[in-house]
Amino acid sequence: MSLGKISQAADRIRSNVGKVIVGKEEIVDKLIIAIITSGHVLLEDVPGTGKTLLAKALAKSIDGGFKRIQFTPDLLPSDLTGIHFYNQKLAEFEFRPGPLFANIVLADEINRATPRTQSSLLECMEERTVSIDGTTHTLGRPFLVIATQNPVEQQGTFPLPEAQLDRFLFKIKMGYPSTDEGIAIMKRFMADSPLEQLEPVIGADEIEAAKQLYTSVQVSDELLGYMLAVVEATRKHPDAALGASPRSSQALLRACQARAAIQGRSYVLPDDVKAMAVPVLAHRIALRSVQRMRPEAAEHVIGSILASVPVPADPPLVGRT
Repeated sequence: MSLGKISQAADRIRSNVGKVIVGKEEIVDKLIIAIITSGHVLLEDVPGTGKTLLAKALAKSIDGGFKRIQFTPDLLPSDLTGIHFYNQKLAEFEFRPGPLFANIVLADEINRATPRTQSSLLECMEERTVSIDGTTHTLGRPFLVIATQNPVEQQGTFPLPEAQLDRFLFKIKMGYPSTDEGIAIMKRFMADSPLEQLEPVIGADEIEAAKQLYTSVQVSDELLGYMLAVVEATRKHPDAALGASPRSSQALLRACQARAAIQGRSYVLPDDVKAMAVPVLAHRIALRSVQRMRPEAAEHVIGSILASVPVPADPPLVGRT
């Protein structure tokens, strides 16, 4: 697979998901980037905006297994990972895998589970493995966790700790559709759901090949310095109590390389950094108590940093494809 093939594969996924989801092309692109970079996505929005439908459409498009978990306060870690049970016919213990053994896992309302259950996701999100009774099980590839949470309803919820938020490559808001999109949605689902007729357009082997190839996208030293300057500025901003970690700079780099790859470029531009900075960094900074009550305060912090950090010139045209 070449970088051009990555762009073509992304176009096929985008077009296929577009048969079900109206609009939201930028969000679909971010999900494609998350799959390529082995990242995970936190979708934050009110119920009914199409989060579950989007995850199902993506899973069908890549011919992957899909599991949905409704997180509740009484959910146990074993409900996610699976258990060993005693098979009386065979007179031995057998392993019954949990819903984490899928390619795309939708963790619905993740902040309603207790911290103990939330912590059971840390190993699988970082290492792509699950340890049960001393045995380590490898999860499928690709493996993507799409977690959702309602930003309005806070009663009976457990906020995600910083260590877990840092595991998500992106934090994305779905948003309400426009008037024209709303009419198109009603027409599209008037007779039947188009999700039932959706067919795969890409296989796991192509995704694994894209994972190996996207890191060859070139990044100039000036752009690396620009990314690091943006990340370091989050640690010095007056409204931030805790800035972005070194893992954030790595996540920003991978996201920019993958964005360039799905657009058919072999090089990263400053526009890639500007487009990826908010979804990659906003959820990774902790605001001071006065700022936490402001809506979208973290996004405004990243926006002000992008406006203040000098942007390097575009890389030279030599070697561009």
